[in-house]
Amino acid sequence: MLADIDYFFAQCEEVRNPAFKGKPVVVGVYSGRTSSSGVVSTANYVARSFGVKSGMPLYLALKKLEHQDAIFLPVDYDFYQQVSDRIMALFRTYADVFEQVGIDEAYLDVTKKVQESFEAAADLALRMKHDVDSREHITFSVGIGPNKLVAKIAADQQKPNGLTVVKPSEVQAFLNPLPVERLLGVGQKTLRKMQLLGIKTIGDLASFDVQKLVDAFGKALGVYFHNAANGLDDAPVSQVDSVESISRISTLKEDTRDVPIMLERITKLAEEVQKELSARRMNFRQVSVMLVTTDLTAKSRSLTLERPARDAESILTSTRVLLEKFLQDSALPVRRVGIKVSRLTREEVSQKSLTSFMQESPDTRNSKL
Repeated sequence: MLADIDYFFAQCEEVRNPAFKGKPVVVGVYSGRTSSSGVVSTANYVARSFGVKSGMPLYLALKKLEHQDAIFLPVDYDFYQQVSDRIMALFRTYADVFEQVGIDEAYLDVTKKVQESFEAAADLALRMKHDVDSREHITFSVGIGPNKLVAKIAADQQKPNGLTVVKPSEVQAFLNPLPVERLLGVGQKTLRKMQLLGIKTIGDLASFDVQKLVDAFGKALGVYFHNAANGLDDAPVSQVDSVESISRISTLKEDTRDVPIMLERITKLAEEVQKELSARRMNFRQVSVMLVTTDLTAKSRSLTLERPARDAESILTSTRVLLEKFLQDSALPVRRVGIKVSRLTREEVSQKSLTSFMQESPDTRNSKL
């Protein structure tokens, strides 16, 4: 199973304040420069019906909802993490093997628990949904399939509060009609290239000559796209260490409040962190900026991404928002700057692990803040 909590941050706010239900709710990361500067982190489905999306500038979201009774809120990571921790603890009780892959998403291997019955797995998912709803008043979508790849695509099929079961004999019939961009790793650049090859659906990709895919995308991605389109994935559900972190800190040449000067140093630190992430084959979900001011007070600010990332640019984008927010709250010059990435997850890389190939794709886009 893949259990994916629906529009998590915004849903948490609806639970905290039931009066928000039925209204457009937007949770944003505010930079602090102006009242509308920043980006959308999560929007509920009412807001999405007006075209609001994750990663959209807040000023644009405000414009799209200017005639609606919309609610705009800043992210409250501590609250969301508390809710997530309780839900994930419930998820664990339903799984033979449990793998949390984000604050709002987890894989559950339930093969033994349901004695390999997909019907029993569906019943188990319904019980799990009822359990979480009765305790936390939170809904989530579930995809059930013979492997992680199919479960992931199935979970996205009927949102919100969906349940989609794909048995082994149904995999190809389920995948074939879907747009090829539903496969992980098919971004806009790859999509355009596939369209030029006449590939529009996953079924088109599944029947496309694998050697031509290798010629077009390289061996790793070509093989990944062929196997994924045919519903093949043997990556296991495995418990991962999500508390580990990687950090770097450096003393500035002079005390300053100048953002470009600090970002120049942080850029070098981010490159070092990214190299270590790549070497260890780890992705991160949380970015923190650590600052020591001239009175030797240490401060930190953190930001959680909706999806795992590994690249330096995601670190820098997050750091810039956190840094500008910190300077709004403090009048003191900064002496030392540092960054930390945490909530790490590991992806095993092998010829048999399809999910690993996605990390090689130049089109794999980082999650929006």
